Amino acid sequence: MSQQFYVSPEQVMKDRADFARKGIARGKSVVVLSYRDGMALVAENPSPTLHKIGEIYDRIAFAAVGKYNEFESLRQAGVRYADVRGYSYDRVDVTARGLASVYAQSLGTVFTAEQKPFEVELAVAEVGVFEAGDHIFRLNFDGSISDEAGFLAMGGQADAVQSTLERLWVPGALLAQALHWAVTALAAPRISTGASETGRIHLLDATTLEVAVLERNASRVRGSHRAFRRLGAADVAALLASGKQPPTPSPA
Repeated sequence: MSQQFYVSPEQVMKDRADFARKGIARGKSVVVLSYRDGMALVAENPSPTLHKIGEIYDRIAFAAVGKYNEFESLRQAGVRYADVRGYSYDRVDVTARGLASVYAQSLGTVFTAEQKPFEVELAVAEVGVFEAGDHIFRLNFDGSISDEAGFLAMGGQADAVQSTLERLWVPGALLAQALHWAVTALAAPRISTGASETGRIHLLDATTLEVAVLERNASRVRGSHRAFRRLGAADVAALLASGKQPPTPSPA
């Protein structure tokens, strides 16, 4: 006769959370940040086909770290949700807030009801008419959700990346400067104390980055509702080269 062991609900939840965190920690980081003319999504990702960043709807984008098959299934579900809601009601009724709430419910249900939680961390970004109207929502593996102001970092070294962004980021930057900040932050965890800004940038180049933007004035510039645009390696390299000027100091 086999002996059964009792495990408290608190221990079960802790074990699931630890499992999910370890899976996410193995993933390379992603940065999302606002700038004057839109929002930039930047990931350390050498794969040209397995994207960590994607379009959801007109002015909404998605970024993720963790297990590719799990966050890709969530991205596709988000696209279906947005298409149905936009068709049933109106395109303006599709918002990052609504999509983030749907993701939070799905992740929370999997975390509490399934044996294995999703090993993912998500960001849902929506570009506003003005920079102050940008929205960035972070979703954790357990369904918890937070509204981030200006920027966020996710992934295995998120604390170090976030700390660097807090030091560098200010509103109103151009895309080249914002991309420079993002790459500097992504490279920060592997830089020893006292390394130069130039040294940080050289550790990550256009061939190892996945970059997309949500353009604030897409309807005026391209005549389209769709604000999402991927940047090729040549565009990223040119922006990095032009964005190496010292960052604008924060007001005292």
